Amino acid sequence: MENYYIPQEVVGKLKLNVRTLYKWIREGKLKAVKVGDVWRIPESALREFIEGGVEKGEDKAEG
Repeated sequence: MENYYIPQEVVGKLKLNVRTLYKWIREGKLKAVKVGDVWRIPESALREFIEGGVEKGEDKAEG
């Protein structure tokens, strides 16, 4: 079974504001599921987001 993170865990790991995280979820940039009143972020989605963000950031810097 896959591991899931709550938003507070993710903002702690990535050192960002919780509003930014919710914005990314709302915009569909970061995949998440809502269980009751709490968002859960699958570990695979977080890994994909980080790896994709790094690649996109490198492309922008080169172009």
